[in-house]
Amino acid sequence: MRILITNDDGINAPGLDVLQQIASELSDDVWTVAPETDQSGASHSLSLHEPLRLREAGERLYAVKGTPTDCVIMGIRFLLEDHPPDLVLSGVNAGQNMADDVTYSGTIAGAFEGNLLGVPSIALSLAYSYDKDEMRQLKWQTPMALGADLVRRLLDIGWPDDVVLNINFPDREPDAVEGVVVTEQGRRNPDLLRVEDRMDTRGNPYYWLGFRRRRSQPAEGTDLWAIYTGQISITPLNLNLTHNSVRGKLAAALSK
Repeated sequence: MRILITNDDGINAPGLDVLQQIASELSDDVWTVAPETDQSGASHSLSLHEPLRLREAGERLYAVKGTPTDCVIMGIRFLLEDHPPDLVLSGVNAGQNMADDVTYSGTIAGAFEGNLLGVPSIALSLAYSYDKDEMRQLKWQTPMALGADLVRRLLDIGWPDDVVLNINFPDREPDAVEGVVVTEQGRRNPDLLRVEDRMDTRGNPYYWLGFRRRRSQPAEGTDLWAIYTGQISITPLNLNLTHNSVRGKLAAALSK
C-alpha cells in the first residue's frame, strides 16, 4: 500500500512526525508532501496566482510553498502520477478539527483534496487543553499509540468513495481514552469567535481573529461531545453541502 501524507501545520510540525510513524506501521511505501510554512486556516484554497515551489527535504519527503490542497495535488498529480497512492492521511493537527472547524481547516482540506482526486482519505487531529498552564502540551503519544490500529480497522471496514473520515483524538493519555465513537459534526456556540483590536507603534490599528478559550455545550453524539467525554471521534464528512430537506421545500414552494 502506498500512502501519501500531508498536513497544514507545515513540514517541521511535530504532528507530521507522528503521522509519518503511524503511516510507517501500515506501509513501507510512505511519501510526505507538506507545506513549507504553517497553513492553518487555509481551508481548501489553491495557489492560482503564483507558481508552486517544490523542495526535496529528504527521502520521499517534500515541502511545497503552498497550501495543503496544493501539496496533495503535487503529490498525486506530479510526484506520484505514475503510481498514485492508495491512501491519503492528513495531520496529525495540533488542535482539534471539529464542528465549525471543518470549513476552515487545512487538515480537513488536504483529505478532501485526496478524496476529490479519487484516493480514500482520512484527516487526523489531536485536541489539547483549554487550561492556559497546559495548553500546547499536546499528548502526541495518544495518536502515536492508537492511530495505526484505528486506521487499519477503518480500512478493513471501508467507506463510500465520496466520504472523508475525520478523526479527532481527545486530550488524554492513551490508556485513559474512553473508546471510539462515530459522530456527527457539531456546532460551536456562536459567541466564541472574537476580534481583538490593537495599535502598532505608529498608531495604526490592526486586528487578530481568535477564539475564546471556553467549551461549547454540544449535543450528545456530536464530535465535540465525544472529545469532551474523552473518546476518539470519527466523523464521516462529505463535500456535498446541499441541504436536501430544505431543497425539497424550496422547490415545492417555488413551483406553485
